[in-house]
Amino acid sequence: MGRPFGIPVYVSWTWFIIAAFITWMYGERVRGTLPELDAPAAYAVAFVFAVLLYVSVLLHELAHSVLAKAYGLPVRRITLYLLGGVSEIEKEPPTPGKEFMIAAAGPALSLVLGGAGLLADLYLVNGGGIPQELVWQLWVSNLIVGVFNLLPGLPLDGGRMLRAGVWKLTRRPGTGTIAAAWGGRVLAVLLVLAPLAMVTMNGQKVDPTGMIWPLVLASFIWMGASQSLRMARIRARIPQVDARALARRAIPVSSDTPLAEALRQAGERRAGALVVVDHDGRPVAIVNEAAVQATPEHRRPWVSVSSLAKSLEPSMVLAADLTGEPLIDAMRETPAAEYLLVERTGEIYGVLATADVNRVFAGV
Repeated sequence: MGRPFGIPVYVSWTWFIIAAFITWMYGERVRGTLPELDAPAAYAVAFVFAVLLYVSVLLHELAHSVLAKAYGLPVRRITLYLLGGVSEIEKEPPTPGKEFMIAAAGPALSLVLGGAGLLADLYLVNGGGIPQELVWQLWVSNLIVGVFNLLPGLPLDGGRMLRAGVWKLTRRPGTGTIAAAWGGRVLAVLLVLAPLAMVTMNGQKVDPTGMIWPLVLASFIWMGASQSLRMARIRARIPQVDARALARRAIPVSSDTPLAEALRQAGERRAGALVVVDHDGRPVAIVNEAAVQATPEHRRPWVSVSSLAKSLEPSMVLAADLTGEPLIDAMRETPAAEYLLVERTGEIYGVLATADVNRVFAGV
């Protein structure tokens, strides 16, 4: 939809579902508060409100993203969808203070918009009609968005603020994530139990349709919190990722070597990978393991290794002493099935298979 501040903005198809829902629900209210409008005009006003509400959501997300960019963190995009918006910030903030500020920026802007709308409602558009109706709905909606996002549980902004606080106290970001994720799970349960308790205390029967929205929000928060817990477990295993420990021993072969012969040599030398080298012995490609396995044995004597090899790009050559986050970042920059590991002197150490790295995180 555009690139404000250089950040691509996308609108998910699910937004049209919520826009239709808001138009239908709010259109009935407009018909009651503004009886001079006919049905099409009332629903048109409701649709304008749906669009303006998501413009407010976009501003909320831009507050996160612009501050993240100011801190030097790359922002991939902003997406508006069924339940609001999400800013895809590619890297974690390096300090709890920056995490807190980025998280707080969105709710702060929503509260500012709510306050500005309240002032406009009181002093600028207090004559009634469509302008006052829209302004009233927008400032109330922004107030709700701002306060709701401050609730202390992931994936809400308040959960990220709680994470930053626990991170600051414990000096361990993983502990902050776990605390905030469990806070999100508690919030999800309360979102369902609170309306049920209120109805029961009033002696009323539970209206299933009235529980739809709390259940949707609770499901969203529960799934987001659970995903955060999973990511915390994954990040806890990142220090175990060691290029040397996970590397497969590789043997150099010329490009015209038959696959069967290359595999025989690898078996004799107990190597798990094949690297194609040129006449000067410089590596030029890595033989793809999946392609080897897909080649029937009776064809292997007639297939050269070069036909199954992936040419080496400079970014696919990694230092053999990489570990943890730097190794993951290097692999993320250029996704590939295999990487060539070399010593600082340029000597071939081995081949790192992405599948072997993934096994470190299996079962998380």
